[in-house]
Amino acid sequence: MGWPSPSEPFLMRAARIMGRALLLRCPNCGAKDIRQSWFRLEAHCHSCRLSLERAEPGYRVGAYMFNIIAAELVFAAIFIGVVLATWPDPPWNRLMYGGAGLMVVLPILFYPLSQTLFLGFHLMFHQPERHEFE
Repeated sequence: MGWPSPSEPFLMRAARIMGRALLLRCPNCGAKDIRQSWFRLEAHCHSCRLSLERAEPGYRVGAYMFNIIAAELVFAAIFIGVVLATWPDPPWNRLMYGGAGLMVVLPILFYPLSQTLFLGFHLMFHQPERHEFE
């Protein structure tokens, strides 16, 4: 169940893995309920037993970077959208204070997604080995 087919094309595999990750499911098998809480994944997937909490150096930093990038992209899209929609007189004060608030709230909202997306990104390029399953 958790082992990818060696003949599966990379783009199909990548789309399947990232689709599961976007739905906050196990990127490897698609199982639900892989979260202990908003900020923590289970140690292992309940279905395929893949290790979800990686001890590799820099792994947690990669998930944090996905989180920051997602928050910045959403902020930029909202900022540009508001400026374009209200041009020639954008509400600069509201953009400044609202932007500060968004930069606090968005990383918290995106954190679960960043964890599963980074795990999915990792699995796209690194086939899981037997020792990664409990």
